[in-house]
Amino acid sequence: MTGIIFDIKHYAVNDGPGIRTTVFFKGCPLGCWWCHNPESRNAEIQTIEHHFSVAEKQFCELQTVGKQYTAKQILAEVEKDRIFYDETGGGVTLSGGEPLYQPDFLLELLAELKKADLHTALDTTGFCAEKTFEKVLENTDLLLFDLKHLTESEHLKYTGVPLQPIIKNLELAVRLKKQIQIRFPVIPNINDSEENISRTIQYLQKLQLSRISLLPYHSIAKHKYEKFGIENKMLETTEFNQEFLLSLREKFSTEGFDVTLSS
Repeated sequence: MTGIIFDIKHYAVNDGPGIRTTVFFKGCPLGCWWCHNPESRNAEIQTIEHHFSVAEKQFCELQTVGKQYTAKQILAEVEKDRIFYDETGGGVTLSGGEPLYQPDFLLELLAELKKADLHTALDTTGFCAEKTFEKVLENTDLLLFDLKHLTESEHLKYTGVPLQPIIKNLELAVRLKKQIQIRFPVIPNINDSEENISRTIQYLQKLQLSRISLLPYHSIAKHKYEKFGIENKMLETTEFNQEFLLSLREKFSTEGFDVTLSS
């Protein structure tokens, strides 16, 4: 069995504890307006044109996005950094795209990683069948769980998928006492209202989840939308000022959360 991966990032320090290797799965069922990896949406291997200039001359080359790997090939790649995992309490993070979009390959890879006694983290939207998610949790040490909006209609509008399957899977992980860190993308005029922030705080407190990472919107992926011919619905959106982000961090902290603010 093979899976389609679009990147493997060594020495990652923001995707779980310690120094990690992050494996990026290609394909995602969501279509978040603010996605910073739009090249990950399509589950197929793609070939695109890359235009660039050198000394005022224009050039074009073909680039392949995505590559097939077996679980053992990925294991061999991530094993190269085991010394760093051992020294820092790190491991392997599976991200995307959405790893759950390739469920059979994800299950096989997680089994291989645990067989090799590697710490596993899953960066996920949580959007999949509950039975699949329960199987995935068996070999997952840490969930980095995206929570984007807590209003059903708004979630559907801005991500393209319903909220309830995600909520069911998050609550399943809580019942199974999995380690969970919430990742909350903070998006201007979409989920940054006082009402949604308060609702998010109350919901997480109800679940007794206290670890959260705030991921502010940024526009650095703009060129990717152009390259892949994907409509950028956030083209006119401006990034938050630092004052707002610091006040938001303080709000979560005051409510008892262990909160980190990504740059």
